[in-house]
Amino acid sequence: MDINTKKQIASDLQARFEKAALVILTDYKGLNVESMNALRRKLREAGAEYQVVKNSLLVRASEGNDVALIKDHFKGPSAIALSSTDPVAPAKILADFVKENKKFEIKVGVLNGKELDLDAIKALSTLPSREVMLAKVLSVMNAVPTSLVTALSDVPRRMLNVLQAIKDQKEAEA
Repeated sequence: MDINTKKQIASDLQARFEKAALVILTDYKGLNVESMNALRRKLREAGAEYQVVKNSLLVRASEGNDVALIKDHFKGPSAIALSSTDPVAPAKILADFVKENKKFEIKVGVLNGKELDLDAIKALSTLPSREVMLAKVLSVMNAVPTSLVTALSDVPRRMLNVLQAIKDQKEAEA
């Protein structure tokens, strides 16, 4: 690979690092091509990408962005998972893949400028998906106006009941 190609790959990777909300560094040593392709397919379906990259290119691409926090881990066979939308989905996919493939290893990650160790990535993988979280927020937001309307409509109803009772009492006296 000539120097111009390497510079192009590094600049492309650097642009993708800047857009990414989540970057997870993995060690793919011992995996066959079929397993790697299956992992790539699952990540692609979740809106993420997975790429094997030379460590020297990773170091060059990480300069000037959040991924520089983990450049000390760019040793051995390295591949990166990138996601610019939902950080939970790729973490779940990688955590499940580790359970199925004992040779596969998650090294470290970066989420919005913060370094994540293996335990933090596992914790991230246990969170509900983005869609579930949005549904929960929407239900909470919907519950507040509904409760307010119910409370406000209860006051006139009670007043009407009181007036009806007074009317019935006056009719009974007459």
